[in-house]
Amino acid sequence: MRRRLVSFLTCAGILASLLCSPAQANTLSEEELYAQSAVLMDGENGRVLFSKEGDRIMPMASTTKVMTCIIALEYGSQEACYPVSSYAASMPQVKLGVSSGEQYRQEDLLYSLMLESHNDSAIVIAEGIAGSVEGFCALMNEKARELGCRNTNFVTPNGLDAEGHHTTAAELARIAAYAIQNETFLAITQTRSYTFSEASGARTFCVNNKNAFLDSFEGCISGKTGYTGKAGYCYVGVVQREEKTLIGVVLACGWPPSKSWKWHDMRILINYGLKQYSHRSAFQGVPLLDVIEVEDGKKGQVSVGVTGEVTLLLREGENVRVTYDYPEKILAPVQKGEQVGTAYVYAEEHLAAALPIVTNEGDKKIQYLDCLEQAAQLFLLSFSLTNG
Repeated sequence: MRRRLVSFLTCAGILASLLCSPAQANTLSEEELYAQSAVLMDGENGRVLFSKEGDRIMPMASTTKVMTCIIALEYGSQEACYPVSSYAASMPQVKLGVSSGEQYRQEDLLYSLMLESHNDSAIVIAEGIAGSVEGFCALMNEKARELGCRNTNFVTPNGLDAEGHHTTAAELARIAAYAIQNETFLAITQTRSYTFSEASGARTFCVNNKNAFLDSFEGCISGKTGYTGKAGYCYVGVVQREEKTLIGVVLACGWPPSKSWKWHDMRILINYGLKQYSHRSAFQGVPLLDVIEVEDGKKGQVSVGVTGEVTLLLREGENVRVTYDYPEKILAPVQKGEQVGTAYVYAEEHLAAALPIVTNEGDKKIQYLDCLEQAAQLFLLSFSLTNG
């Protein structure tokens, strides 16, 4: 059965493109950012709204711990107690200062990991869940592949410089977009201060959140800082404001003493997204679907439509393209609500959504008696016309 693939540009997009050429549109210049690599992403659908070397493979320092935290939440138990190995205790600064033989709850370690970025806590978590750093990193890499990250590779769970440990700004943003779907992850990264004790109660610790963007930028809901000598200052942050979810990533954003450059760049990225992008319905100005022929159907056709709605963040002059993929005819019987195809929604060239095309009504398969009834009706109509 031959399928038809029909594509439409929204009228609003066409009109905007005529009124405002790309050269006239307000854009963000790469030169405005200190970071060597940066990305602004729509957290709702993963579309990259701005990129400066966003696909360049880079070290990412402690932004690594976003994935470490997610793997711990998905594979470990918050109440589990993990022992400290001599290797974990040997980690360099920044560290909690755990000692070999001590035990810590996973939940407490995750606050240490995400608020103060302690390197030893990351190793305790990795060894506690997977038995080894290598085993834990295998879980991290498996998750990265599931998320479509092809240029990300984890060698350490804490982000310390290591050969082959890298990501891209675009893929780190994708990982963050996945992480914020986890409520526990959000709760941890939004906590300003947290106090806990080693399992025996012998020592007590207080950790404080180093993500200054939480309190300095309205709407910031999560983020993770990072720094190593190889990676420079790095940051991934998430802002929810004006019904927008914006994820910003800056990598290699200066070296000491330029610690504040990452906040400068993040403000520029997020403000650009807030100012230049607004919501538009994906189906604004798009022709509605009509009917599909039903082979051997009693009615012979059924009306079809797209289920669901998609609202996209778009800049002036950007187009939405909707492609309908569905057959020219389907076989009876047909049930109401049966999926017969898919509508693909593109913002420029980014696939933002795929929605089902379903039947709005059903159609029964024509039976022998139906054929006789139709033949009788045709005979009576012909007889009536012949005899005036």
